[in-house]
Amino acid sequence: MDKMNFIRDDVKVLETAIDDMNPQIYPYIMEKLLAAGALDVYLKPVIMKKGRPGVMLTVLIGDDDRNLARILEIILAETTSLGVRMHTEQRFCLRRELFTVQTGYGPVRVKAAFTTDREKPARYVPEFEDCKALAQEKNVPLRQVYNAALLAAEQLSSEKK
Repeated sequence: MDKMNFIRDDVKVLETAIDDMNPQIYPYIMEKLLAAGALDVYLKPVIMKKGRPGVMLTVLIGDDDRNLARILEIILAETTSLGVRMHTEQRFCLRRELFTVQTGYGPVRVKAAFTTDREKPARYVPEFEDCKALAQEKNVPLRQVYNAALLAAEQLSSEKK
């Protein structure tokens, strides 16, 4: 593992199972949690007691407790949950850098992820929201903007060699 370019840190994992809430509310809650500093938010289908279908809401936050109170407040105020479980886990992440590329549609932020080569990224991921906004503004398919950003990032990388 020492050849890989991992970042190791601790995260708090907050979870609550919800079985009696309008599913149209989930995207709103997810946006609020991310805006409040959550590192990630995701949903998993689960089967609750008495065979009821439900959803497991999982929220990852930094281990420093800086956003904990606000995140808990959002979960308990915006969902039908009566409680939240929390535990700490270790995670390994690739080193990432964020930069902006110019496309024919406008500027797009791109994330570069590094594995064994600390100089050349292993992959690029254009920021979805940037691509979506430009696609709407220019009235073109989202995949065209995404692909243009990806190509621009790869070209920029090959020019740096």
